[in-house]
Amino acid sequence: MSGKILVIDDEKSMREFLEIVLSKEGYSVSVASDGEKAVQLLEEDIFDLVISDIRMPKMSGIEVLKAVKKVSPETVVIMVTAFASTETAIEAMKEGAYNYLIKPFKVDEVKIIIKNALEKQHLRKENSKLRQELKALSSRQIIGKSESLLNILGMVGKVADTASNILVTGESGTGKELIARAIHEQSSRREMPFVTINCSALPENLLESELFGHMKGSFTGAISNKEGLFEVADGGTLFLDEIGDIAPAIQVKLLRVLQEREFRRVGGLKDIKVDVRIIAATNKDLRKAASDGSFREDLYYRLDVISFYIPPLRERKSDIPLLVNYFIEKFNQLLRKNIEGIEKDGLDLLLDQEWKGNIRELENVMERIISLSENATISRKEVLSCIRPVPSRNGSMVQEIPPEGFDLEAYIAGIEKDLLLKALEMSGGVKTEAARILHLNFRSFRYRLLKYQLEKQPSSPELN
Repeated sequence: MSGKILVIDDEKSMREFLEIVLSKEGYSVSVASDGEKAVQLLEEDIFDLVISDIRMPKMSGIEVLKAVKKVSPETVVIMVTAFASTETAIEAMKEGAYNYLIKPFKVDEVKIIIKNALEKQHLRKENSKLRQELKALSSRQIIGKSESLLNILGMVGKVADTASNILVTGESGTGKELIARAIHEQSSRREMPFVTINCSALPENLLESELFGHMKGSFTGAISNKEGLFEVADGGTLFLDEIGDIAPAIQVKLLRVLQEREFRRVGGLKDIKVDVRIIAATNKDLRKAASDGSFREDLYYRLDVISFYIPPLRERKSDIPLLVNYFIEKFNQLLRKNIEGIEKDGLDLLLDQEWKGNIRELENVMERIISLSENATISRKEVLSCIRPVPSRNGSMVQEIPPEGFDLEAYIAGIEKDLLLKALEMSGGVKTEAARILHLNFRSFRYRLLKYQLEKQPSSPELN
């Protein structure tokens, strides 16, 4: 197992001995003759493990241990002493030391302790990664049978094992991250991390720190060294969601990583090499942004080597019944329900929706419906109670104005008439309730009924 180790000892012979032994084992080894030099190295780099003598001039080993845990909490520390002291050992363990060695020690003993320490640290990282993977598992299924979705999935299989960067575009909620995960999981990188970040969720300085990491003291609040997501994703895939929102300064740094495959932490002095596959996503028109100067053109072309466009849900309505059934099964388990399905007229209502929020909006609506449902089958009435009816004519919104023109007055009149009839249907013919549903006073509601001849006009008195 590889790893970066820092050896701290005021005895030159001990430093050289450990450096030779550990280097032969395949570790990358740095040395320091005292605690102050060690802290300086810790502020310049991140180490997996530190081996420190307890008794040293300038700074004691316990002080070094505290400094290590402050600067880099994830680093494993092993203490070394020539004087067997129970009190000192207990103090070191309380301060976070993994173990301690008593001089003179056997080389094999050192190798085993270091190997075990790094394996434990690696296991902890893997468990953390597994928890994140399990958390995301329920949202990974790609559900649908539309031709456009099947074409996308076919393309996923073709490009998964390439090293090319990928740009996924589409409206919010269409499932861009699911496509990115599918690409990763069908690639040779599948055993390595899949790391995600929403670039629009963080201000510029925090996003820079998240992506590239930082060194202790590099800015206010940087109380310890921190690995960036490029390091965490090394060997795997980094998914940059909402890439169109990143600031120009970060665009420059990101371009360098894509070109050179290396970067520098915020406040760092060393370049760090990484092997990361980039999948970026956006709901913006990056080509237009590149042409008008709001997004770097060279970065755009670096990202858009292979592109995927995920159509909105309203353009692939054949996927909605499958998604509805999937969400029924999902929320039956999460909410401990036993709903068997949905009535046809209830499903028709869902099919008629515009779904501006796409799959994410449909999922939220289904969760609300299932939470409130008390029947074995979801009814039209239950669907109506959880959605906002979309004003429509003949079941669909007008997408474009035809070349011959468009009768707006007639279209609006048709929508208004349809909604009046639907409100009367919902209210069981009770006009005051129908007026309330449409947020109208009774007089205004009755006027509209008369206007569209949905109610007979009262007779006027004859004039003599």
